[in-house]
Amino acid sequence: MGVTKSIVVWFRLDLRLTDHPALHAACQQGGPVVPVFVWAPEEEGPWQPGGASRWWLHHSLVALDAALQARGSRLIVRVGPTAPALLAISREVNAGAVFVNRRWEPAMRSIEEHAHAALTAVGIPLRRFNDATLFDPGSVRTRSGHPYQVFTAFWKACLQRPEPPAPLPEPGRIKGPATWPSSVAIHALGLLPKPDWAAGLRAAWQPGEAHAQRRLRQFVVESLKAYPERRDFPGVSGTSRLSPHLHFGEISPRQVWHAVTAHLGKVRNAKESRAAWTFLRELGWREFAHHLLFHFPHTVEQPLRPEWKHFAWRQDRTSLGAWQKGLTGYPIVDAGMRELWATGWMHNRVRMIVASFLVKDLRLHWLEGARWFWDTLVDADLANNTLGWQWSAGCGADAAPYFRIFHPVRQGEAFDPRGEYVRRWCPELARLPDQWIHRPFEAPPLVLQAAGVRLGLDYPEPVVSHASARQAALVAWDSMGRISKSA
Repeated sequence: MGVTKSIVVWFRLDLRLTDHPALHAACQQGGPVVPVFVWAPEEEGPWQPGGASRWWLHHSLVALDAALQARGSRLIVRVGPTAPALLAISREVNAGAVFVNRRWEPAMRSIEEHAHAALTAVGIPLRRFNDATLFDPGSVRTRSGHPYQVFTAFWKACLQRPEPPAPLPEPGRIKGPATWPSSVAIHALGLLPKPDWAAGLRAAWQPGEAHAQRRLRQFVVESLKAYPERRDFPGVSGTSRLSPHLHFGEISPRQVWHAVTAHLGKVRNAKESRAAWTFLRELGWREFAHHLLFHFPHTVEQPLRPEWKHFAWRQDRTSLGAWQKGLTGYPIVDAGMRELWATGWMHNRVRMIVASFLVKDLRLHWLEGARWFWDTLVDADLANNTLGWQWSAGCGADAAPYFRIFHPVRQGEAFDPRGEYVRRWCPELARLPDQWIHRPFEAPPLVLQAAGVRLGLDYPEPVVSHASARQAALVAWDSMGRISKSA
């Protein structure tokens, strides 16, 4: 009688047990299952996980290992390169196959192909499953067979496809090998920051599958019905805050989809139904981001619209530093950048405001913003980050026109009318009346004095005049058009 071969399950950004296609299929085989995570950040090139992402990854791996141990298994951690690490562990446990959930980021696809070649060369198949998106990004195309570049048409095509499959159940007891292979301790990967600057992240977040599921349930029950009215206001709790859990695969997009559609079946009025579909549309934007990255992988570094290679971006390290530190003199921008630094997250409306300010008021390259977000966001997702920054800069798919320049004062007054958000993150302005909270540089001297605000000392003067910067940006945009036509 032959020896039962093990199945290696290669975990990446799918750090959960429920609705995990590769793990589910491996458990169905009936033999030993060996969960493996390989740490090889250098293989991801210039987009290696940033500081905030590494903090989250550490705690997510710890949570995954604990969940596996509760089911009689454990997480085996190895240090890359990936292909040799997978090959070595497959030989150690007499693996008959390696199962993995696909990823669509360019570097991760390349890593996957190298692993496939190395494993196949010695007769070990790599079996791949679709997991990261609701729909295979390579399968959603226009009638002419081209990738979509307009979101509305893309999402309409997605909604005409069969509904995403129901989530798979979590496994019961997971059968392990007779002898477990060696593993690197998670703390030995050095993911936690030294010195420890993560107190704000710990206060704001709890990584792990259990917390992801709890957050989803809470959002659907308590917040979904008011989502359209509250989602644009950073001073209130109106969004799901599921983005980091989705990025690290602690919850799947299918779980989110079916939780919301199950709720749809219980609602009794059109308002709640619209709220649910408004939220699902935002899940659609995540799909669109992965669709674009799959078809246009060069956009992580280059504009999708080639004429933008001629745009006259400025280089100004002083202005960039003021933006990064939340010291621009525009309260809604500064509040957003300080929230990001403290918590590793920023409200989506504010992300658009601070991005517009960087690429249009300061006219600094969108890659400067993309790289800063990449290092500081706990939900730093390559597809979403690329789409968001190219959208703001006007150089991507379905992008905001460059001449649509957010007015930082008016945006603050519209979406933080009472200044709760600004007062939280810019406490030096807390005593200003609502009328002046978003425009302290225009407040009368007596108002500033009463609020204890000394411009240039307690809070900075604006680094740029929005009116002048707007005009300069439009001139640069017009010049780009003339240059690209003559090129």
